[in-house]
Amino acid sequence: MTDPQTEALLRRMADAMERLAPAAPVTPEFDDARLWRYDAGAGHYIAAPDYSLPLDLLVGIENQKARFVENLTRFSRGLPANHVLLWGSRGTGKSSLTKAAFMDEAGRSPALRLIEVDRDELSALPRLFDHLRNRSERFVVLCDDLSFEDGHNGLTSSAKSLKSAVEGGVLGPPDNLLFVATSNRRHLMPRGHDEAGRGLIAAAEDAEEEVSVSDRFGLWIGFPAMDQPTYLNAVRSYAERFGLKARDLDRRALQWSQARGARSGRVAWQFIRDLAGERGKHL
Repeated sequence: MTDPQTEALLRRMADAMERLAPAAPVTPEFDDARLWRYDAGAGHYIAAPDYSLPLDLLVGIENQKARFVENLTRFSRGLPANHVLLWGSRGTGKSSLTKAAFMDEAGRSPALRLIEVDRDELSALPRLFDHLRNRSERFVVLCDDLSFEDGHNGLTSSAKSLKSAVEGGVLGPPDNLLFVATSNRRHLMPRGHDEAGRGLIAAAEDAEEEVSVSDRFGLWIGFPAMDQPTYLNAVRSYAERFGLKARDLDRRALQWSQARGARSGRVAWQFIRDLAGERGKHL
């Protein structure tokens, strides 16, 4: 028998361990929405409204769009498809393409669902993937702005969690799940990887770990920075779509991009939003 103080201590320890343990996922029926966000801390799926940007409104990335849509279509039809890494300059439409292409395909494939996972919760991926395995739905799991940073949830532990989820362990990868990540970095590597105090061998092993993660993506699609003609073409396409006419459209669009210090699809869209607000029009 244990004394009352020991029993109280054991109860407190058990309560603390229960609070620290990962929450068991609470699976919805996925009938209420097509887009979801996974909260790993609470173990909940949060429904999100449909993404409203049409696929054909994304201009200047025709080749990237065609390749991504082809792979997504194969997956939705139950054919072999590759996990996708969309990498490149910021604001070039990586995340928008994923969600817009998903919505376009989901209109033809009622069982298709998209679940977004925060990059801070990579450790939950193996549990999430196993939880979705063998369900009747087909899932696109999106991790936006993925990269591995020193001190960011543990450099190698995050990489290993992602690899474990994608490979699926002894059960193999779930055949009803397509993983899509967007990143500004082709190999998901931290910039200025610090070798001081860790030694060259340790640094090289860490580098190999992260590069091996990007190798798990069978399809890499690059998004270079927009040149000026492509940027202006994007602006003109948006303006035509929403009936926004201006004789000095190109000049104003270029001034806008110069003030932002960048040319991209995102900057073009932000300029159009500003112009529409100026003209009192809704997009």
